[in-house]
Amino acid sequence: MSVSIRIDDALYESARVRAKAEMRSIPQQVAYWAKVGRAALDNPDLPIEFVRDTLQAMEEESEPFELPEA
Repeated sequence: MSVSIRIDDALYESARVRAKAEMRSIPQQVAYWAKVGRAALDNPDLPIEFVRDTLQAMEEESEPFELPEA
């Protein structure tokens, strides 16, 4: 589902620049900022860099690691 919203021109321009640099669409960039911001507000004791890095790691695809049998 998508919903149109109005945002400040300066915020739109910032999102456009960052979206291009991070290979996202402008709506994806705004949604990403909202997700990071929400997580940061929910966890005020954590550094923003930690929140950002954790969210990025959660989105990465990975294969389970299995320990070799001894």
